[in-house]
Amino acid sequence: MPDTPITAHPTDPEAYAALHADATALLEDWQPTSPGAATARDRTLTLLDAGPIAMSRPHRPGHVTASALVLDATGSRVLLCLHVKFGRWVQLGGHCEPTDQTLVAAALREATEESGIADLRIDPVPIDVDVHEVPCQGGSRHYDVRFAVVAPPGAVEQVSDEAEQLGWFPPAQLPEPLAGGTVQLLAPGLAALRRSPLRRAP
Repeated sequence: MPDTPITAHPTDPEAYAALHADATALLEDWQPTSPGAATARDRTLTLLDAGPIAMSRPHRPGHVTASALVLDATGSRVLLCLHVKFGRWVQLGGHCEPTDQTLVAAALREATEESGIADLRIDPVPIDVDVHEVPCQGGSRHYDVRFAVVAPPGAVEQVSDEAEQLGWFPPAQLPEPLAGGTVQLLAPGLAALRRSPLRRAP
């Protein structure tokens, strides 16, 4: 008989074991892009000491999330969403799922789902880490690991359930109200695009 696929339950901490191991190794090896990112990286590694449960949203003290600054093929525009719950413009991203094996894969999945754009390419080196308060579980924190993503030429976005609107904006003309941690992604995101062509996630 063929093997029956095992579906991981999103509240089972062990379902996140591979993702937890990947996140820990990625952040231990990462060279922070700013003093603030270095502090957030250290706080995230401390959170990860709790084990795989730190990757899942039921972990009330906080959980690791993955997000992406989506750039157009020229680097002259960024794609942001007006978030339904927060009422602010923010980069794409969100919670990790048990099916995610790496943070890179989680960020790429979120960017693809929320933008509706196929064939996005991602740089597997984070561009930022940020810790911020969120209303999850009645009050928690997101330990957000951010990546740079580039859309193919001519990409057309499609609004998902997560957003009221999607929009492309020049880096010097971002919309308001803007989420506090979004502007700090511009410099390292554009630097990643200049450094080398962004490549597909493994």
